[in-house]
Amino acid sequence: MDSIVVTGNGPLSGEIPIAGAKNACLTLMPATLLSEEPLTLTNAPRLSDIKTMTQLLQSLGAEVTSMQDGQVQAMSSHDINNHVAEYDIVRKMRASNLVLGPMLARLGQAVVSLPGGCAIGSRPMDLHIFGLEKLGAEIELKDGYLHAKVPGGLKGAVIEFGFASVGATENVLMAATLAKGTTVLRNAAREPEIVDLANCLRKMGAQIEGDGTSEIVIQGVDRLHGATHPVVTDRIELGTYMLAPAICGGEVECLGGRRDLLEAFCQKLEAAGVEVTETERGLKVARKNGRVQAVDVTTEPFPGFPTDLQAQFMALMCTAEGDSVLEEKIFENRFMHAPELQRMGARIEVHGGTAKVSGVERMKGAPVMATDLRASVSLILAGLAAEGDTQVNRVYHLDRGYERLVEKLRNVGAKIERTAGS
Repeated sequence: MDSIVVTGNGPLSGEIPIAGAKNACLTLMPATLLSEEPLTLTNAPRLSDIKTMTQLLQSLGAEVTSMQDGQVQAMSSHDINNHVAEYDIVRKMRASNLVLGPMLARLGQAVVSLPGGCAIGSRPMDLHIFGLEKLGAEIELKDGYLHAKVPGGLKGAVIEFGFASVGATENVLMAATLAKGTTVLRNAAREPEIVDLANCLRKMGAQIEGDGTSEIVIQGVDRLHGATHPVVTDRIELGTYMLAPAICGGEVECLGGRRDLLEAFCQKLEAAGVEVTETERGLKVARKNGRVQAVDVTTEPFPGFPTDLQAQFMALMCTAEGDSVLEEKIFENRFMHAPELQRMGARIEVHGGTAKVSGVERMKGAPVMATDLRASVSLILAGLAAEGDTQVNRVYHLDRGYERLVEKLRNVGAKIERTAGS
């Protein structure tokens, strides 16, 4: 397997272009199943997860063409000839479950394997099932597959989620666009990826109001048409690269960055003593004077602090002045990066969903093992400021969420290289 070697090399300086959002693109791609007409996505990220979703859609009969070096995904679902999402594809990525709602809405039936993905908790399908059953679906779990059908067609309903689940909101939102009547989603997720999906669906002819708030209202239509839509900026990639100069000093401008995508995160960075400045081209991040200050963080659904930036922020806190407490409220098992950071000299105590980090002046490079996507990049960030070499193994996780990471960091002065495994 490939590995990445990072050598602490002082402050960073330059520009990093931020890609389209992985989580948004993986949600937008299944929307093609809702219409017979073409859906084209621009500003798509070039990631292995996008290739996996492409394989899944093609297995269902959709046509997917990647253009402009992968930044444009042209899709057409005029001839869907299969309603079974097979385990061999779905197991690779949790977002595969997002074909369930569109297939039920368009075909009236779907058989979808329970999904896989990173090992950061169970992330069950119960809220997806709950919402779709409220719309009239009959769903049964057999042999690891969800067998779903809609005998009388989907019908609008009032659905109140017990938790503001992003995936469940997306799945049910897509299904409701073709349901008869009005659907109201209460305690809906508010993430920018939800707003991006709603914007795309509106371009396809859907009638949706309230996205970005906790109550979304969808008036079902008979059919959706084709559209072209740009994928929103990836706020997690943005936050990750904002942390690079925060950790090892310097000044980096993240091109395409928007503060409104990460307000809570920006506030925590500023509380730690890092400058965040909005520019005409994005966000500029600078750390010029000494160590950052310890800051407590609690992960929450948007607009709170993102769980997908918790591991990276912990890397920053490892060399902060003072003690910080990071509380994880979204996923269990999401401190698996802590033991690897400890191998580099970090002082971290984990108790259930809480981690206490006592900052040290500098960490030391060491061989470490990536356990999931965001943990992988937290180790690379830590290595940027560590003394000596840090070898991060099992970096295939990174290919799921960060395009051209080595190139982007090297262009701002990082000493980093990827080596092929035997």
